[in-house]
Amino acid sequence: MSSVVLITGAATGIGNLTARALAAAGHTVYASMRDPRGRNAGHAEELLELGRREGQDIRVVELDVQSDASAEAAVATVLDEAGRLDTVVHNAGHLYVGYVEAFTPEDIQRLLDINAVGIQRVNRAALPHMRARRSGTLLYVGSTTSVVVPPFLGPYVASKFAADALAQVTAYEVGQFGIETTIVMPGPFTQGTEHFPNASRAGDAERTRAYAALDAMVARNEEATEGLFPPGADAHPRAVAEEIVRVLALPAGTRPFRTVVDFSQAGVEEVNEVLRRAQEQFVTRLGFGELLHVKESQS
Repeated sequence: MSSVVLITGAATGIGNLTARALAAAGHTVYASMRDPRGRNAGHAEELLELGRREGQDIRVVELDVQSDASAEAAVATVLDEAGRLDTVVHNAGHLYVGYVEAFTPEDIQRLLDINAVGIQRVNRAALPHMRARRSGTLLYVGSTTSVVVPPFLGPYVASKFAADALAQVTAYEVGQFGIETTIVMPGPFTQGTEHFPNASRAGDAERTRAYAALDAMVARNEEATEGLFPPGADAHPRAVAEEIVRVLALPAGTRPFRTVVDFSQAGVEEVNEVLRRAQEQFVTRLGFGELLHVKESQS
């Protein structure tokens, strides 16, 4: 069944690929991005032209996840035009690469604001509508880094941990209003996104120089990551977009809480299963077991 989907961070990378894949699957897609009439005008026009050429319902809406007003305005646009919002795909994010000590507190505050607080802004804009309808899906593009904790990405890993925690606890609560949650956890990708080329570096150059003995490790990080992929693997982020299409095509009430798209064979699925059992047992012992189940949608 087709649905109305809002995707954050859809100018490039996984968000862009997901917008294209969901539109091809027949969904009404609102591909959101910052400044679609300015610096992202080319990306916006590419998506709109694709929709015209293929007869797909792709629309572009401005959304800066660092602005409450922008999130509210984007959701209002979707509701005004489409009359409903079925799914939010939380994809917007930024990457920091460097030594943790060299990142200033302001650096880390900025990344947390984009990667974690941004999710909260968009949820606060979208959830009143979903709660009123007693249905909807929150789909988060998480990261296997919150399990495997790779080096030289400290603030990024911390932000993905924070985002994952927000998603989990929000899921307990909104599930009582018929709203489903899925966390899609991509592994590392060294092609097909602008994540690494656009990554920010630490703000304190002097502290960075103090770690110069480790620079060679940082320099071969991408090569080391590629070495984790099995021979012949097509480790491209389109696989994440395809998984999101698959999950949203499942009947309401049957979507997985977590799913992993990882070509690095990091064993994240096994860790997730252990965590799931421990968390479910703990919440049940607290007497809140009903929070583990989404109440049946009324729509």
